[in-house]
Order: sequence, then structure tokens, then C-alpha cells
Amino acid sequence: MAVDWIQASPAAIAAFLASTVEFVEALTVVLAVDAVRGWRSALTGTAAALATLLAVVLLFGPLLTRIPIRGVQLVVGGLLLLFGLRWLRKAVLRAAGVIPLHDEAAAYDREAGSLRSAGRAAGALDFVGFATAFKITLLEGLEVVFIVIAVGSGGVGLLVPASVGAVAALLLVAALGLILHRPLSTVPENALKFAVGVLLAAFGTFWVGEGIGLAWPGSDWSIIGLTLGFLAVASLAVPLCRRRAGIGLSLILR
Repeated sequence: MAVDWIQASPAAIAAFLASTVEFVEALTVVLAVDAVRGWRSALTGTAAALATLLAVVLLFGPLLTRIPIRGVQLVVGGLLLLFGLRWLRKAVLRAAGVIPLHDEAAAYDREAGSLRSAGRAAGALDFVGFATAFKITLLEGLEVVFIVIAVGSGGVGLLVPASVGAVAALLLVAALGLILHRPLSTVPENALKFAVGVLLAAFGTFWVGEGIGLAWPGSDWSIIGLTLGFLAVASLAVPLCRRRAGIGLSLILR
């Protein structure tokens, strides 16, 4: 079955942006492992985690085809909506200055310091470095797998575009990491999380509606309307949160 890439482009974009955020966070830790514990531990830990993720996808992916599509849409849509709203909430609060922005350079320094404090064991492979790279790649990768499956399982023919978006994000982040060999601190991570939160919330709402039998006007095109609606609400929430935070601070300083 041919993929309608114009209609499937929101799924590919959502998977690409969400995967980019997750892979950037994983890259920061992997680079710290490379710098402190050596490239062998960083690469073997990352490769082992990617192999594990591939096995998870091959093992559990086909099981989704045995579940009624409306059941998948309702359950996955609800989880996707909660996931997207969690990202969106943090992005709004960070944009409003209520909580600090995530700093990849600072995260790199913290991880490097923690790795330096761990003792080295004798042997060809450093277990601490291997375990650290494996853990971060597996955890962030599992979130990517969930997002790809959630975005792709809600409609016919969307799994391939979502997967393409995730793979493109992996290749982009890996290439930048190899070329720059430093944390991608200049990536506007909060803006990406803001956009991802909006997109995931829109997809989640759409799939929940599909799961309960709601007839969306314009079918899949209503995702664009939902996206614009969440974007408008979240954009209005930023100055409101900033104002509330300013009022709270002024009361504390009195």
C-alpha cells in the first residue's frame, strides 16, 4: 500500500522532532562516556542498547496487528495525550521562566564528573562506561519506540512515516555528534519540546476520538486543527504563567 506522504507528514514530523530531543539527551551522556571512560565503552554500550531496542521492536511490534484498531487507538491515544501534555507543561513553565531551561553543557559536566569519580576496573572493557552508555541509550530509545508506535499505530500507513522520521533524527544527531564531538547545547531544546508536546497532544486527542468512534470533521486533516488549538492555548499559557510567577515572587520579597 502506497503511503500518502502529504497526509502522513504530521506523523513523520512529530516522530522526527520527538526523537531528536531524546537522541540529543542520549548523545550528551554518550559523549561524556567517550571523553572520560573511552570510546570503546561508549560505542559498545550504545550498540548493545540499539540492538536491544531492535529486538524489542521485532518481538512486540507484530503483536499490535492482533489488537483491534479501535482498542489500540484508545489506549495508545490516551497514553500519547498524557505524554504530550507532560512535555508541553514543562516547556510552557520553562518558557515562562518558572523552572530553569535544560542545559546540555551542564548535564555533560555533571555526567563527566560522576564518571571520573567511579573507579576503573581492570580489563579491555570498562563496565561503568559501558553500563552508562547502554542505560541512557536504552531509556531514551524506549521513549522513541513508544512515540513511533503511538504515532504510527493510530492510522493505516502511518507507521512507516513515523519510523522514517525517527531514523532521520537518529542519523542527524549521530552525524552532528561525530562532526562536532561535543554536546549539542545550541539546539533549541525547549522550543523542540514545546512543538513536540503540541503535536503529541494533538495526535493523542485525535486517536482517543477515533477510539471512541468520534467522526472528526475532515478526517485526518483535523489533526492540523487540533495542533493549532493546542499551540494557541499553550502560547497563551506562557505569559499567564510568567505573570503568576512574577506575582508570587513579589509577594515573597515583601
